[in-house]
Amino acid sequence: MGNYVFKLPDVGEGTAEAEIVAWHVKVGDVIVEDQNLVDVMTDKATVEMTSPVGGRVTAIHGEPGEMAPVGAPLVELEVEGAGNVKGNGASAPAAKPEAKPEAKKVESKPAEAPKPKPVEAAPAKSAAAASAPAFTTRTPGDKPLASPAVRQRAYELGIGLQFVPGTGPAGRISHADLDAFVASGGRGVSLRSGPAPRDGIEQVKVIGLRRKIAEKMQEAKRRIPHFAYVEEIDMTELESLRAHLNKTRKKDQPKLTVLPFFMRALVKVLPDYPQINARVDDDAGIVRRHAAVHIGIATQTANGLIVPVVHHAEALDIWQSALEVARVSTAARENKATKDELSGSTITITSLGPLGGLVTTPVINHPEVAIIGPNAIVERPVVRDGQVIVRKMMNLSSSFDHRVVDGYDAAEFIQRVKALLEHPATLFME
Repeated sequence: MGNYVFKLPDVGEGTAEAEIVAWHVKVGDVIVEDQNLVDVMTDKATVEMTSPVGGRVTAIHGEPGEMAPVGAPLVELEVEGAGNVKGNGASAPAAKPEAKPEAKKVESKPAEAPKPKPVEAAPAKSAAAASAPAFTTRTPGDKPLASPAVRQRAYELGIGLQFVPGTGPAGRISHADLDAFVASGGRGVSLRSGPAPRDGIEQVKVIGLRRKIAEKMQEAKRRIPHFAYVEEIDMTELESLRAHLNKTRKKDQPKLTVLPFFMRALVKVLPDYPQINARVDDDAGIVRRHAAVHIGIATQTANGLIVPVVHHAEALDIWQSALEVARVSTAARENKATKDELSGSTITITSLGPLGGLVTTPVINHPEVAIIGPNAIVERPVVRDGQVIVRKMMNLSSSFDHRVVDGYDAAEFIQRVKALLEHPATLFME
């Protein structure tokens, strides 16, 4: 038998270390080749580390949340043959026969230790308590006598004092009487009319993707002076067009949400506002304005918020945009998105779908300078030409980096987007 040490490999992109996210094996497990050992995270991508050999796990290194440098040992295995570590093959078998007898000694302790004899004292107490009357001899309607402190304690315990025998003068109930009632297993009618209070605190370590999200949000708010802008958009005509297109679409065409229409609006307006389709290099003091429109799609996953990217949205039609949104968001939810699919966005769309609410204040996806957030579409009365009519209305929320984007330009930009969405035929006109 030999010892095989699995070390953290170089996962590319010049990564020097990775965070341990979750272990899938433990010491003593017998594993097979290609079995998943551990999940590690580099940047925003989680990578599954699989074993190149089969064997028995003898040691694991690192706890979830810890950083492991490339080349550091992660898992040690006892394998057939010589293994990959010289000198360990002989020592490993020698240690195991000594470990097992000790384990058996520990297992024998429960057999010789029926020490929980105090439990057997309980029947004696119960018998004594049983001899006491379960109820006082008070006349129905008589108020039990007790001090305010006893009453408060009984209330906190959820015990009706009318069920507690009192040993004091005139049946007065003392703290000792209350203690004896509780110790005897006595139960009364709860004084509380509402739900019982809950206690306990769950401590959740911030690791993996959740830690990355926290760092990203903190960095964005620390570096970027946000300002928000909200505009109301009449989505009635666009919703009518969307329903028609979905009803008449071909079998190989995806169902359209509002996101592809927003993408079309952005790619038409952004060339006139290059300072909004940009990324900031804070350290170098440079704003890089992009000709290509790479749209981040904020996607909620089981692990947290991830922003996959639809690259070159300016080269996609409405159907292609819908297909790409579905493809990259599905890859993100299934933890299959590549590093390229998770990087390079120049502006982000964030939407809570049917949970969109009235208004949001989205946080900019650093190092971008703008983010827009469609909110819920609701029918509400509006005034048109002096008449009150019902329209499908939506608030469009947006945030901008005030270092790069002036308030006037941001407002003008959103107004241009609004005009396209309210007259959706213009989205398809060159």
